[in-house]
Amino acid sequence: MSLDSEALLDLSLSRGTLHRNGNGRREGDPIAKALADASTRVVDIADGRVLTCRVDGRLRLVHRAPRFDDGGESGLYLGHDDDGTNYVAIVHEGPESASSPDRGWRSLREAGADLDDTDSGVLTTAVALANWHARHRFCPRCGGPTVVEEGGWVRRCTADGSQHYPRTDAAIIVAVVDDDERILLARGPHWPEGRLSVLAGFVEAGESLEAAVHREVMEEVGLSVTDLVYKGNQPWPFPASLMVGYTAHATGTEVTLDPAEIVEAHWFTRGELSFAARSGEVGIPPRVSIARQLIEHWHGGPIEAASDSRPTVEATR
Repeated sequence: MSLDSEALLDLSLSRGTLHRNGNGRREGDPIAKALADASTRVVDIADGRVLTCRVDGRLRLVHRAPRFDDGGESGLYLGHDDDGTNYVAIVHEGPESASSPDRGWRSLREAGADLDDTDSGVLTTAVALANWHARHRFCPRCGGPTVVEEGGWVRRCTADGSQHYPRTDAAIIVAVVDDDERILLARGPHWPEGRLSVLAGFVEAGESLEAAVHREVMEEVGLSVTDLVYKGNQPWPFPASLMVGYTAHATGTEVTLDPAEIVEAHWFTRGELSFAARSGEVGIPPRVSIARQLIEHWHGGPIEAASDSRPTVEATR
């Protein structure tokens, strides 16, 4: 494995600039302290969506001042910016107005690529924490109920006192290229026809990132790869992944699919993929994803894709 001086540095969900204030979160109630400050910026999140607007053509999150009914277990302390302004997310159980995207409510998949560094970090962190809390209301050790502590960054079991922290599942994602500089794109069994992406998979217990690349490519398409190059990483909180990106060189081109993981895989030249994406014959990952960045890095520049105007497909990569 080698490092690349041309690493993917502008990954949409990796641009967050908030200071998470880990030490300060342990001092009292960081949410109550932040909400007592009128300058704190609050973001409402409902059904995974937040309210957005455009200012001078740029997409922004809609922040508001704290209200008397904010806080409790629905509040998440996200951190503070360089000016010391605190950010808090309030998670609403009901859908609120979030089911109406034309009113400005957007998901992280829809908004992440267009937000600035601060807003991108705010939304990515809020979604990651909200997803974790929704799935970890009970202790994994004894099954007892848990309560929120440290501004939403810890859940403590009320039965055995154990503390639990937000988890992140490491996954690799790799653009495989052959001797003719063609890229291999594939489709999982739960994706719609025509929706293709690079290969990806979770890192298994006791496994290095590079070993995971070799194993996943072999398992999914039956290919051996060499010349692994690290390209960057990106949080992918759907619900809790960190995608670690690579490029790799295939030693052959004959694919053998694992039907449980991959139902089709095709090699593309740059011209073939550009035409297929523009015509809508092939749908490629959204611009917010590291998968799209890996593909466009191989392509040598942005790809005009008909799928960019369609609703985002829920997928793991």
